[in-house]
Amino acid sequence: MAVFHDEVEIEDFEYDEETETYSYPCPCGDRFLITREDLENGEDVATCPSCSLILRVIYDQHLKDLKTVVDIPSRKELWDGGDREDPVEMLGTSALKLVKPVE
Repeated sequence: MAVFHDEVEIEDFEYDEETETYSYPCPCGDRFLITREDLENGEDVATCPSCSLILRVIYDQHLKDLKTVVDIPSRKELWDGGDREDPVEMLGTSALKLVKPVE
């Protein structure tokens, strides 16, 4: 059984988009680290590379089923309605998002 230094919510971590890594300050001066991939695989332990302390990461368990949000082409790009007005323009919606499950 692991002894955690603390339990910290994922919202309190900083996220680096380039490395897809979450980090949180460690008392030793370094930072606890956990990757997005680790979270998606159900891991909940952030480690510090400079000392033996570990954190339990509190996050919504649905994160292991993370969804990727992707932009889809605008209706205007897809619209070929002839003389009819684009329904998106009629509604005033400027963009749509599609949630695509991670495979």
